[in-house]
Amino acid sequence: MAVNKVTWQQVGHVSEPGRYMFRFGWLTIAAEDLAVWGQFPDAVFALVKTAAATATDEAEEFHLGAFELRESSLGGESRDAAPDPAERFRR
Repeated sequence: MAVNKVTWQQVGHVSEPGRYMFRFGWLTIAAEDLAVWGQFPDAVFALVKTAAATATDEAEEFHLGAFELRESSLGGESRDAAPDPAERFRR
């Protein structure tokens, strides 16, 4: 089963940056990623595969890429009222 997006819930609501092992492989989570989840707990991040694993490595390596905000994350606010605070975190 290919995994290409993850939520904070799927990664166990991790609270510290670091490298974590999941069923799909290793995932590196940065402080900036956690800041997005802190502000938008329902945000969904794309998984980005890092350099190819060596012959001795079995698990793949990923980091978090672009994210999407679900309607529930926006809390019914109008996007016209203020600039998107998540814009500064986009990669």
